[in-house]
Amino acid sequence: MARNIQSLERAAAMLRLLAGGERRLGLSDIASSLGLAKGTAHGILRTLQQEGFVEQDDTSGRYQLGAELLRLGTTYLDVHELRARALVWTDDLARSSGESVHLGVLHQQGVLIVHHVFRPDDSRQVLEIGAMQPLHSTALGKVLSAYDPVAHSEALEADRKAYTDRTVCEPDGFEHILDITRARGYAADVEETWEGIAAIAAPIHDRRRMPVGAVGINGAVERLCRDGELRPELVAAVRDCARAVSRDLGAGRF
Repeated sequence: MARNIQSLERAAAMLRLLAGGERRLGLSDIASSLGLAKGTAHGILRTLQQEGFVEQDDTSGRYQLGAELLRLGTTYLDVHELRARALVWTDDLARSSGESVHLGVLHQQGVLIVHHVFRPDDSRQVLEIGAMQPLHSTALGKVLSAYDPVAHSEALEADRKAYTDRTVCEPDGFEHILDITRARGYAADVEETWEGIAAIAAPIHDRRRMPVGAVGINGAVERLCRDGELRPELVAAVRDCARAVSRDLGAGRF
């Protein structure tokens, strides 16, 4: 009978440990929970980190699951409730808006793209599932920061990089943007992250009316904007999509 590979068993146990309980665990917690020497645990964590299965917080040194697991876990994504509930509505949004659609969730002080619908034309596009976007400059990130207290804290703790001359990095200015986002129910990104690109996003809530993600469109500024303003029909389409997904998650009417 073939013997199991001990290092793989330990790595699997480590991933299961990080998948449950607290959001982040320190090296000592992981080693003691699994009955491993710190050196052994650190070696496994370092390997998992190099492969993208584990990420380490630069400030606290604690570990959590990495985004690479989502890139590999397409089967999981197919049954993930948020993505499953959003499939039909995001397809409809892409068709009605003529733009690409992204579904994002909070992850490691950023937005993790868990679903991407291509723009419905013949242009060359790259699938962005598993990609990370910043919280402070993107429409998806602003929505999460406005409605999710954890995202809000992480956005303030993160290094808010200026991607263009339009990016708002100062805490007071960022808080003002979040106030506007909550007041109107959607967020905008007009060349704050990428030159020539605009985006619109709205929040998705679950049956407890808790924010669980955000959905949005992005495309060329000249397509999303008219006379310097976001096209109202596109804003309405994004908000309608977010409400529809929220209703399917049991949130009721907003």
